[in-house]
Amino acid sequence: MEEMRPEVFVVDDDASVRSAAATLLRSVGHAVRTFASAREFLAGGGHLRPGCLVLDLRLPDEDGMAAYDEIRARGGEMPVVFMTAFGDIRTSVRAMKSGAADFLPKPVAGDVLLRAVADALARDARRRADRAQADDLAHRRASLTPREREVMALLLDGCTSAEIGAALGIAAKTAKVHRARVLAKMGVRRVAQLAALAERWVAQGG
Repeated sequence: MEEMRPEVFVVDDDASVRSAAATLLRSVGHAVRTFASAREFLAGGGHLRPGCLVLDLRLPDEDGMAAYDEIRARGGEMPVVFMTAFGDIRTSVRAMKSGAADFLPKPVAGDVLLRAVADALARDARRRADRAQADDLAHRRASLTPREREVMALLLDGCTSAEIGAALGIAAKTAKVHRARVLAKMGVRRVAQLAALAERWVAQGG
């Protein structure tokens, strides 16, 4: 399946702001969609797509921070750049602590918005790459048989094929076959590479 192109979603109740932001972002090649409210954005399912969200903090249907919380509650993980003419330090700190990519006071200079969006899109690309890598690793591990999992654990403990055979009550030759299958399924050629994968899935909470 072809991966969806990242988009920039602009949510602001001011039509002139939406139009100006969209024109600017499209001028540098971004795919852009605009919405007048957070409800409209959520109804379209944009929060589950790759890209980033430029979100006004003051919206007619609900507070921008509340909308941000709801997006997260619905599984949206895209970076959010807040824009507001009424921001304060407390609100901006809360937004950044909640994981917002940036917090921009209106009126926003064009170069500032472009830089914030570029950073947010790069952040989203890294997130999606990390997720794809984690999913691939989980798929590889799931392909192992129970016996192969036992062999992998012993390999990671530094055991030789003879030691694995003795520990599992199988011939060393059979242990070698299992070892080869483990490495092949995990997509590596050496135990050192397998150990590096193991460090990665531990870091991912696996």
